[in-house]
Amino acid sequence: MKIKILGSGTSIGVPEIGCTCPVCTSGDPHDKRLRASSLIYTGDATILIDCGPDFRQQMLSTPFGKIDGVLISHEHYDHVGGLDDLRSFSRFGEVSVFAESYTAERLLTRLPYCFAEDKYPGVPNILLQGIEVGKSFHINATEVIPLRVMHGKLPILGYRIGKLAYITDMLTMPEESYEQLAGVELLILNALRIKPHITHQNLEEALETSRRIGAYETWLIHISHQMGLHAEIAKRLPPDIHLAYDGLIIEF
Repeated sequence: MKIKILGSGTSIGVPEIGCTCPVCTSGDPHDKRLRASSLIYTGDATILIDCGPDFRQQMLSTPFGKIDGVLISHEHYDHVGGLDDLRSFSRFGEVSVFAESYTAERLLTRLPYCFAEDKYPGVPNILLQGIEVGKSFHINATEVIPLRVMHGKLPILGYRIGKLAYITDMLTMPEESYEQLAGVELLILNALRIKPHITHQNLEEALETSRRIGAYETWLIHISHQMGLHAEIAKRLPPDIHLAYDGLIIEF
């Protein structure tokens, strides 16, 4: 299995427009972060997790090929703003987009032309499919388990695929989700900044979550410029926990 981090940044990306802080003006490419999204290659399926407004840019530097399924964590624009750009991938056939009912309803309202029964020429050929927390489903032969996590007070989804777990925008997680993550070896996990936040984990909280899950290796995503310089923060992390960066490829 392989995962490519298409974007490791938060909703406004890094650099933030108009900001002159040391991170936003850094020359280190690790400090340039597009909105959070990843591609997972299982050997049986290519799976996109979230499809934000930077999706087109992210895919220009990624080998072009079929996307077998798109997993949506929640409705916020930085996670769904690129769905229209799936039109390029429609040449391989219909693209299934998986979301729980709350999120699916909002996608139907926001992008009705993408999900109409009679689509006009040129719109993406995508099929919206409903999923439920804790109920596994398959993309080709690959099993996917949706997990409940809390984005502040908003219920959203994390995902487990084999020994990999992908969790973004989380502040807290119910006990049953921790139980469903038993045996995970690779964890992709959000960590917004150093200071606490009302809807996202900060670095300290992410380290505690990682320790509790017990994965062999954790890569942190959904990082803001308030985290600090990549090179400096990386030195402070335990040997099994790392800051992810755009373009990172992890094989396991």
